[in-house]
Amino acid sequence: MPHKPVKMIKLTSSEIASLWTTYMQNSMSVQIMKYFLNTVEDTEVKSIIEKGHGIADEVILKISEVFHEENMPIPNGFSESDVNINAPRLYMDSFMLTYLNHMSKAGMLGISGFLSMSARRDIRKFYKDVLNKTAELYDESSEVLLEKGLFIRSPYIDYPHQKDFVDSKTYFSGLNPLTNKRPLNSVEISHLNMNIQTNQIGAILSISFAQSSPRKEVQKLLLRGKDISEKHVKVFTKTLIDNNTQAPSSSDVAITNSTAEVFSDKLVMFHMGMLTAAGTGNYATAAAASQRSDLILNYDRLSIEIAQYAKDIAYLMIQNEWFEQPPGTVDKVKLAKQKKEN
Repeated sequence: MPHKPVKMIKLTSSEIASLWTTYMQNSMSVQIMKYFLNTVEDTEVKSIIEKGHGIADEVILKISEVFHEENMPIPNGFSESDVNINAPRLYMDSFMLTYLNHMSKAGMLGISGFLSMSARRDIRKFYKDVLNKTAELYDESSEVLLEKGLFIRSPYIDYPHQKDFVDSKTYFSGLNPLTNKRPLNSVEISHLNMNIQTNQIGAILSISFAQSSPRKEVQKLLLRGKDISEKHVKVFTKTLIDNNTQAPSSSDVAITNSTAEVFSDKLVMFHMGMLTAAGTGNYATAAAASQRSDLILNYDRLSIEIAQYAKDIAYLMIQNEWFEQPPGTVDKVKLAKQKKEN
């Protein structure tokens, strides 16, 4: 059966949203990669950054072509005006590599979601290609991290010797002070580990952005973000330690003492908004996957804190006209009232 020509099929709202979001995120990534390439020293790390930069560039070009063919405006996104590539070195090579590895992990999750929401054949092919390239970037960056002894592994646990079933409701208990909490299971440990690592990266980015931003209001919000990330790391770390499980730790040597402005506050706030959105999603997934009630409560209450922080980021962006609006629908009621008035 012959395929219907792609150009005759309009983009769905999900496809428009996916492409718009992907464009915005990658236009930001391109500017960050440009700065990394200008300050990186290690040749292996530079090769990984070049690969990431190339992927982001290709993504922007392809989405621009699709929007042009559909007679849709191309988002402003971010440009060379949002980065000072000649600024002094702000990040150590080890952090640049860790950042690329982390963003490729987040990218795989996001892209797989965009792929699952796409119906048009060319859009599905586009996201499949991007997913494969992003997976390669994660794989290659992981190899370099392992070679350099920088890869942060999840905690090890003893192998199970038999299959078992839950035989008591106390398996879900975690809040009753009169009963002992059961040991964490591997699923719960994996989510605690991941959320510790993401918050550690978030804290480093927050302080690096704060020390290089010229605006007091932006610095204040970023330092609050750092405090939130560090607080969440402590909560999750204590949970692991109380379980006699080793918590992941990263090197403190990630940023230099440079205070020169590197990225525009518009880019910085967009990035922080993106991180908080990812964090909210991570906590929701972790809460759904965890069976112990105290873990679920922690994820729920910490999510509220992130949500308020995300709202404050959005308000600051709106006040400074940094918040680019996603494509939306027309208010039909308002349209009808305007017609009636005319």
